Amino acid sequence: MNSTLQCLHSVPELKSALLSYSDNVRGNGVDQASQNNVYMQQDAEECWTQLIYTLSQTLTSEASEPTAAQMKELFGIDLVSRVHCAESGEESSESESVYSLKCHISHDVNHLHEGLKHGLKTELEKVSPSLGRTAIYTRESRINELPRYLTVQFVRFFWKRESNQKAKILRKVDYPLELDVYDFCSDELKLKLQTPRQVLRDAESAKFGLKVEVKTSRTQNIEGSSTSAGESSSMDIDKADSSVPKKQLTGIYDLIAVLTHKGRSADSGHYVGWVKQDDGKWIEFDDDNPSIRKEEEILKLSGGGDWHMAYICLYKARVI
Repeated sequence: MNSTLQCLHSVPELKSALLSYSDNVRGNGVDQASQNNVYMQQDAEECWTQLIYTLSQTLTSEASEPTAAQMKELFGIDLVSRVHCAESGEESSESESVYSLKCHISHDVNHLHEGLKHGLKTELEKVSPSLGRTAIYTRESRINELPRYLTVQFVRFFWKRESNQKAKILRKVDYPLELDVYDFCSDELKLKLQTPRQVLRDAESAKFGLKVEVKTSRTQNIEGSSTSAGESSSMDIDKADSSVPKKQLTGIYDLIAVLTHKGRSADSGHYVGWVKQDDGKWIEFDDDNPSIRKEEEILKLSGGGDWHMAYICLYKARVI
């Protein structure tokens, strides 16, 4: 719980909502992390998930209005999925809201991007109406709406059937300080992200004194004019920035917290929170022993041995 709270403490909007919390109204979700009114020991991911779910159900403002929408804006991810059966040709679409993306780990996964790709394409077995029996379906998901804070869980624990026990995957999986999820988005969301991403690139170019060159089209023109596709126009960053509303997501995220697990066993070990401060420094919160860490040490939490390895990564959206 300590490692989970230290990571979530890096979200100022969540802290503000908690400070304005009214305990006059309490929802049923509060008791779901407890048994007989006694809170139970949780796996850090279970603790994280339960806290976010409970807050989305019970957190109220001073006006006692539910803030589920606020929690969804902060952490919620809308997915749209294509479910296809190759055997029968059946195809359908599904949509769901989740609070984290899963990084599935296998022998061919070496980087977070590869694990996310695996997590967004899964197989399931269900009854086929046309075949009259169970069949294998493929579910391919795409992100249709992004949150301000993106949670990524490394699926390191699984149930080992042959030994009938929980096991841990120790494989090294690298993750970036800057995560771009554009390739995992739906075509609809990609279209919405194009202009903010261009403005962000222009802003970054301007920092290095580069001239901003914007390619526009009739459907994606920042200025809203009817210049033809491929036509270019020069503009300074102030002009580009003023043409787009503030606080638009870009699909690019910066790492602000890592929750790690140390130990080879899935049923034991130690959880620690590593959190980036406002001044850019990282602090390792090992219960009551905080210590300052270098950024390069954070990237070494990728697994492959007995040292701490990333279990949950929290990324903050880069907005314009």
